[in-house]
Amino acid sequence: MIITSAIATALFTGIRELGWLQAQELWAFDQFIQLRGDEGLDHRLLIVAITEEDIQSQKQWPLPDSIMEKVLDKLEQQQPRVIGLDIYRDFAIPPGTAELSKRFQNSDRIIAVCKVNDTSGNPGIAPPPGIPENRVGFSDLLVDSGGILRRNLLFLNPPVNKSKENNFHICQNPSADLFSFSLQLALNYLKVENIKPKLTASQELQLGSVIFKRLKSNAGGYQNIDISGYQILLNYRSSEQIAPQVTLTELLTDKVNPNLIKDRIVLIGTTAESVKDLFYTPYSAGKQKEQYMVGVMIHAQAVSQILSAVLNKRPLLWYWPNWGETLWIGLWSLTGGAIAWQIRHPLRFGIISTTAIVVLFGICSILFYQGAWIPVIPPLFTFITTAGSVVIVDRFHKSGYTKTIYQHLTNPFKLNVEIDQSKKERQVAKITQTAYFQDLQKKGKELRTKKAPKSGNINSNSSIDANEITTKSHTSNTKPIMQMKNKHRKESTHEENTN
Repeated sequence: MIITSAIATALFTGIRELGWLQAQELWAFDQFIQLRGDEGLDHRLLIVAITEEDIQSQKQWPLPDSIMEKVLDKLEQQQPRVIGLDIYRDFAIPPGTAELSKRFQNSDRIIAVCKVNDTSGNPGIAPPPGIPENRVGFSDLLVDSGGILRRNLLFLNPPVNKSKENNFHICQNPSADLFSFSLQLALNYLKVENIKPKLTASQELQLGSVIFKRLKSNAGGYQNIDISGYQILLNYRSSEQIAPQVTLTELLTDKVNPNLIKDRIVLIGTTAESVKDLFYTPYSAGKQKEQYMVGVMIHAQAVSQILSAVLNKRPLLWYWPNWGETLWIGLWSLTGGAIAWQIRHPLRFGIISTTAIVVLFGICSILFYQGAWIPVIPPLFTFITTAGSVVIVDRFHKSGYTKTIYQHLTNPFKLNVEIDQSKKERQVAKITQTAYFQDLQKKGKELRTKKAPKSGNINSNSSIDANEITTKSHTSNTKPIMQMKNKHRKESTHEENTN
């Protein structure tokens, strides 16, 4: 059982290291996110959604600078802590360009977005003209294979710009330490709480008493992923609505309660499907409709995660080191083997095994609710493999197959002994059929005839016949003949002495 368990653990740990179980483990991650339930609205945030109806009412997209200036003016009058503009404004859209540029330069509340250039030569997207660099955050998001967004990129250094364009901007500068859009919003909000970012001795981000552990390449169910920049796992808060939401038209027509704006983080972004700012999330699995989450909602999830971790002690997602995960997998392998070894009745074995699997999922689900992402798929596979192997070996032994195999393995040795015995018998038969042997046998009979009336001291054991030679010939092919000759000499000497 122990050997079977060790083999199963080593097998599935190796398969896991190769990344062959990553898809299954990420699927389990998504299921845990969904099972955890909705945590409700984060009232520290407000989303101003630019809907399809808003675009139709304005008859233009992108919105002109004059409309954007009016939106920002109405928001600032209500004194939010910070305003996040999740819309690219890298070029002027008159009228109202001068007024909007002036607001970007003078306001200390507005955070705008840019897009980082990539190594393939894409130049990215510049921030709005005139806005200070310390109030710019990149909007780039990390998407896993399969299109699902599970990670949050907090800051990075842009790659070396390979573009031939001359409009160099901060999101093309490889020496710039760029903060993400969500981190910029959270830091500006926490500044009022007198909480400032700092780096620990291990160069990890700390806000207040909370350390945001940098994601490793083999974090949780991930295997050998690209960990460029500073990444953490994105801990979603809600599948439906992350924060209170109003439309652009409602804001422009003064239909928004000022209390929804004051002292809040206000995010402005589009929810219109025609803009195509849509992403798959862990909530998308199994849905037939509304599988996507718009970009502004993703940023709101990330902002809420940071604020909740620092101010509400909401747990960040964490995971065990590799050795801890290996021990966990091995423990469930041993459990499967022990159940199969101890429970021989099929029905009881099935019930107890099913219960153990339910317990495994229950433990992983409860720990995930506390922020721990621990393996569930590899332990499940090792449990089933070890239990199944022990059952098969046990039934195999009880059915007599083991004895049969042993007999088949030992039969060749018995066959060799029988072949050797038969060979010796054939060799003896050849000797007894020779003329020389027949002559010796004839003389032996004559001697027995002459000696019989004269001496009764010679017993029947002194007679020489084929049976005696056949029995002794098993030791040597020539020894019977030599024995017979020596005995013949002794008989002749005895006869002469008698005469």
